[in-house]
Amino acid sequence: MSSSLILSISFNTPKLLPKTKPKPKSFHLNSYPILAVSISSWQTKSFNSLVTRTSMKDRDASSSSNQDLDDDDEEEPVLVGEDSAVFNLADQNISSWIVFTLILGFVLFILQVAWIDNSTGLGKPFINSISALSDSHEVVMLILILIFATVHSGMASLREVGEKLIGERTYRVLFAGISLPLAVSTVVYFVNHRYDGLQLWQLQDASAVHQLVWISNFISFFLLYPSTFNLLEVAAVVKPKLHLWETGVIRITRHPQMVGQVIWCLAHTVWIGNSVTLAASLGLIGHHLFGVWNGDRRLAKKYGEAFEDVKRRTSVIPFAAILDGRQKLPRDYYKEFIRLPYLTITALTLGAYFAHPFMQAASFHLHW
Repeated sequence: MSSSLILSISFNTPKLLPKTKPKPKSFHLNSYPILAVSISSWQTKSFNSLVTRTSMKDRDASSSSNQDLDDDDEEEPVLVGEDSAVFNLADQNISSWIVFTLILGFVLFILQVAWIDNSTGLGKPFINSISALSDSHEVVMLILILIFATVHSGMASLREVGEKLIGERTYRVLFAGISLPLAVSTVVYFVNHRYDGLQLWQLQDASAVHQLVWISNFISFFLLYPSTFNLLEVAAVVKPKLHLWETGVIRITRHPQMVGQVIWCLAHTVWIGNSVTLAASLGLIGHHLFGVWNGDRRLAKKYGEAFEDVKRRTSVIPFAAILDGRQKLPRDYYKEFIRLPYLTITALTLGAYFAHPFMQAASFHLHW
C-alpha cells in the first residue's frame, strides 16, 4: 500500500530560473522641469543654427552658380550668324578642289587671251577708249574706278533677281566674268601711272615710314579678302550663298573689306604722295563706303531680325562694339584666327609683297 502510494505521488523537480538584475530607475525630464526646458531650448537653437548655416551655404552656392551662368551668357551670347573661316579637312571633297583648280586655270587662260594679251585681248582698246576722254591721269583713274564700282555693286544688288532667272552658279560666273577684267584694267592702270601727276609730298626717306606702310599693307590684305572663306563658292563649284558671318574678324568690324581698303589707300597715299594715288584712294574708299550701306541693306533684306541681332553686337568702325560692351569676346577668341583660311591669307600677303617687282614688270609690259 505504501509503495503504491509513493508511486502514485508525482515527483516534480523544481526548475532553475535565471537570476535577473533589478532595472534601474528610469530618468524622465518631466521629473526635472527646469532641466527639461533648458535642454529643449538648447536643442532648438542648435537645430535652427544648423538649418540657417546650411540654407545660407545653399543660397550662396546657388547664387554663385547663377552668377557664373549669367557671366557665361553675357560673355558668349548665342550666335545667329555663321562661324567664319571654318575649314575641316574631313569635310572636304577632293574632286571639288580638282574642279576648282581646273576652273581657275580655265578662267585665267580666257582672261589672258580675251583681255590681257595686247594682240588678242580687249583690255588695251578699253583703256585707250577711256584715256581718250581726258588727258588727266587722275580723271581716267576715277572713271575706271567708277565703271568697276557700278558694275560690281550693281550686279551684287541684282543678285537675287539674277539668280532666280539663270541660277546661282551661272550668275556667279557672269558676275566674275565681267568684274574680273574691269578690276585687272583698273589695277594695271594704277600700277603704270601711280607716279604720274602732281607730287604733293615726299616721305619715303622719312624714318620708319617704310615699316609703317609695310605693316599697314599687311593688315589691309588680312582684312580685304574674307571671301577666301569660300573659294569653292567664288568659283561656283558649290552653290554660292550670301553669308551672314559673325565670328573672327567680323567681331572687330562688320565690314573688313572696307576697313582693309581704307588702310591700303592711306598707306599707299602716304608712301607715294601724289595726285594720281590720292584720286585712286578717294575713288576706292568712296566705292567701299557705298558697299557698307549696300551690304547691310542686302543682308537685312535676306536675314531680317537675325541680321539686326548681328548688327547690334558688331560695328563698322573697328573695335567700337568691343569697347562699348556690345561685343563680348569669348575666352578663346584667338582660336578663331588659327584657321587655314587666315593662315592662307597671311602666306599670300607675304608672297604678294615679295612679288611686287614681278607684278610691276608685268604691268609695264602691257603699256596700258
